Amino acid sequence: MTSSATAPPSPWVTDVVLALASTLVVAVVIAAEPAGEGDTGPAAYLFAVGLGALVLLRRPAPRTMLVLTFLGVCAYYALGFAPIGMVLPAVAALYSAAERGRTGWAVGTGAVLIGVATYFRVTDADVDPSAALTAYDLVTNVALTAAAVALGVAVRLAREARERSALLRELTAAQEAHAAQERLQAERLRIARDLHDTVGHHLSVVALHAGVADEAVGRDDDAARGALARVREATSGTLDELRATVKVLREPGPPDAALRRPAVTGLRGVDTLLDPARAAGLDVEAHLDVPPGALSDAVDAAAFRIVQEALTNVVRHAGARRVRVGATVADGVLRLSVTDDGRGAGPHAPTGAGIAGMRERAGLLGGTFSARDVPGGGFAVVAELPAHPPG
Repeated sequence: MTSSATAPPSPWVTDVVLALASTLVVAVVIAAEPAGEGDTGPAAYLFAVGLGALVLLRRPAPRTMLVLTFLGVCAYYALGFAPIGMVLPAVAALYSAAERGRTGWAVGTGAVLIGVATYFRVTDADVDPSAALTAYDLVTNVALTAAAVALGVAVRLAREARERSALLRELTAAQEAHAAQERLQAERLRIARDLHDTVGHHLSVVALHAGVADEAVGRDDDAARGALARVREATSGTLDELRATVKVLREPGPPDAALRRPAVTGLRGVDTLLDPARAAGLDVEAHLDVPPGALSDAVDAAAFRIVQEALTNVVRHAGARRVRVGATVADGVLRLSVTDDGRGAGPHAPTGAGIAGMRERAGLLGGTFSARDVPGGGFAVVAELPAHPPG
């Protein structure tokens, strides 16, 4: 089934049908009037057509339609045509005005029509007792007016409700698309940080041990072989990380699926970071007081990455001999520190993707991060992360 099969009719088609229906109703009432009750000639039917045609003004000029309809009904009676009621020929106009948001005008016009009809029925009763106003006539006029106005208001409110629902659906869809895009961007940033930290760490180890091997070749073959073995291990670790990342990117699923995956490692795997640092000649001390289950997966993974990046910076830039890694949990907060005795950052604040990535990781979890020189020499990276972030 095509969409055109269920499309609503054109507004002009609706208006023409309503105008024809109004004309037909008035014409039937004129034709039903008994002889002698007024002129039922062709001119009366022309008035029926004219009153119906005024309905075509319902969209561009609803108030003008009401005024002309009222004047047309008055002119009809002034010319002595057959009685058709004051309200009946104006029902379509009253409905249209209310449906187009001119409810006050519709109510006012209906009240005037009822008042005029009541006045003439009362004043004509002395001349023609058959024209006397009855309760049935009054109730009929009031009911017709109320029904026309109420139906118009109901149709308008239903249309506005549909429009609001459609707008709400559009806004909801746009919001969901925006949220999905933000989640996708967050996942891209997470992958970029992970790749930077992992590849940077392993390549720093590769560069360091490649230099050791180069210096040891021909003088200390055992040392050269040991350094090359470290290079091989580091490159193997880098390839494993790249394969794991590519696997995540290739797997089907929503853009944020990887955000919900458990961390591959955490502080329990920190020895894999300390051993290469020791092999590089650093005196590494680690004091990790983190009970099992004390950290959420996200915090555990972020802590591992922060230690990894901090150690990478020590190996590459610090010129240090000793580094201390500490991690403790107290009052629901993980305090993580990596401190070395190297040359420090000097007068310039530390910059680069590594420092920025560590700060972003801490900030995303609602924690704090600092990287600064230590009095007396050295550099310290300190992060405080909530053990179990909300949400």
